[in-house]
Amino acid sequence: MKRSLAAWAVGVVPMSSIANLASAAEPGAAAEVGASTTAAPTANADAAKPDAAKPKGKRVRVRNADFKRLPWMRRWAPQRNLGELGVSGGVFIPNEQHDLYDPKTTPPEPFWRVGGLLAVRGGFYPLRSLGVEAEFSAMPTRIRNITDDFAFTYGFQGHVVFQLPYYSVVPFFLVGGGLLGVRSNALILGDDVDPALHYGGGVKVQLTKVIGLRVEARNIMSANSALQNAGGANLQVMGGITFTLGRRPPPPPPEPPPPVDPDRDKDGFVNEKDDCPDVVGVAPHGCPDTDGDSFRDSEDACPEAPGVAPDGCPVKDTDNDGFLDPDDDCVFEPETKNDYKDGDGCPDELPPEVEVFQGTIEGIEFDTKKDTIRPVSRPVLDKAVEVLKKFTDIRVNIVGHTDDVGVPEFNLDLSRRRAEAVKKYLVDHGVDPSRVTTEGRGMNEPRVPNDSDANRAKNRRIQFEVRSVETPPATSPDAAPSDGGAAPKPTEATKPAAPTKPAAPTKPEPPK
Repeated sequence: MKRSLAAWAVGVVPMSSIANLASAAEPGAAAEVGASTTAAPTANADAAKPDAAKPKGKRVRVRNADFKRLPWMRRWAPQRNLGELGVSGGVFIPNEQHDLYDPKTTPPEPFWRVGGLLAVRGGFYPLRSLGVEAEFSAMPTRIRNITDDFAFTYGFQGHVVFQLPYYSVVPFFLVGGGLLGVRSNALILGDDVDPALHYGGGVKVQLTKVIGLRVEARNIMSANSALQNAGGANLQVMGGITFTLGRRPPPPPPEPPPPVDPDRDKDGFVNEKDDCPDVVGVAPHGCPDTDGDSFRDSEDACPEAPGVAPDGCPVKDTDNDGFLDPDDDCVFEPETKNDYKDGDGCPDELPPEVEVFQGTIEGIEFDTKKDTIRPVSRPVLDKAVEVLKKFTDIRVNIVGHTDDVGVPEFNLDLSRRRAEAVKKYLVDHGVDPSRVTTEGRGMNEPRVPNDSDANRAKNRRIQFEVRSVETPPATSPDAAPSDGGAAPKPTEATKPAAPTKPAAPTKPEPPK
C-alpha cells in the first residue's frame, strides 16, 4: 500500500487505482480516498468558473501561453512596475592616467590596457520607459611594470535608464554616478576610491517572459592622476543575461465585433445600396415612400399624394379647366368648351364668319327623295368652301336630317347620302376631305314636332357641327357610319306607329 501511494505521488499510478487498492486493504481508508476522488470533479468545475479561476487573495500564475496570441516582436515589450536582475561580463579599458592610487605610496602606474569585468545589478522600472538600477562591478587587472603586479579595481554605480517600451527588442540609454576604487598591495597602488560619473547605452532582447539578453557600453568619467580638476575616460563593454520579475499577462484581446447584418431594416435592400438602411423602404432607394411616386417621404413635399418632379406633388390645374398647368397655354383662364380650339386651355370664341356655319344651314335643298343638290344651294355651299379654306384649323361634321314621313330605314339612309353629297361638293371645291365627316340621323332628331307640313319642312335640313382640328366630333349613338356600314336597327321610338283610323286627307306637302 505504501508503495502504491508513493507511485501515485510521482504520477505513475492513477488515483482510481489507489482507490481500488485501498478498498481491498482497508475499507475505512477506501471510503476516505473515494470521498477525495468524488470531490475532485467539483473542484475542477469550480475552477472552471471565472470567480474560481481568479480567487481573491491568490496570485494568478503567468504562463508563456498567455502571451502567444501576440507576435514575438511585441510579446515581451516592457511593462510598468517590473523588477530586473542581471549578471554581465565583458572588458574594462582603463584610462592611462587614472587616479586610482594611495597618495602615501609611490606615484600611480598604468593598468593593463584591457582587463576583465564581471558585474551584477538590480533594477526597478516603475514606468515602461523609465527605471533605476544599482550595480556592482569587479574588474581584476594588473599593473604594467616589470613584475605585472595584481590590482583589483571595482565600481559601485547607480543610474537612471531611459528605454523604448514598444517591442521585445529594447534600446536604452543610461546616465548616473558612483564610485570607482582599487585594492592592491601598499607598495604597488594601495587602496583608493574616487567618485565617478558615467553614461552609456545598449540594447536588451527579451527572449521569454523572464529571460533576456543585454549588451551595452559605458564611459566612466573619473579624475586623472594628481589632477583632481581633470577627468579621464574609462570604458566598459559588457554583455550578459537578465531576469525580469513581475511581468503580467497582456490584456485579453478585444471582443470581436458583432456580425454585420447586411440588411438591418429587412426591406430587401442590402445596407450598401439602401439610402435608409435602418428604416423599411421601397424601390428604388430603399426609403419610405407613402404615395409610391418614387420620391422618398423625407424629400416629398406631398408625401401622401403621388406627384412628379421637382417636389413630388401632383401637377396643378390652377384654372380647373381640365388642362394641367404645364399643358395649359392660359394657366389662370379656363378653356371655353365650344368645339373650337378646345385643346389649348384658353378661352376662345368662334370667328363670326365661322359662327354662321355652326348649326342648321339654311338654303341647302335636294331633289325629292334624292341626294341630288339643287343649283339654288350653290351660293351657300360656295360660302362654306370659302370659310373652310380661310380657317384651316377647323373641321366640320355634316349631319343630314329628315322628317317622319316614310320608312325610318329609308329616311336614315337618305339623310346619310345627302350629308355625303354636301361633303363631296366641298371636297370637289378644294376642301381637305380629312377635315369633313358626315352622319345621317334620319328622323331621330327633329327640330320641331312633325305635326304640320311647315314643321316637317324645318326638320328636313343639313346641319354643320364646327369643331377645332384637335377636337374629335361627337357621334350620335344612332348615327349611321359614313363609310357605308349597316344602318342601326330601329328602336321603339323610330318604329312606325300601327295604323288606326284612316287619316283625313291633307294638302299635298312640299317635296323632300
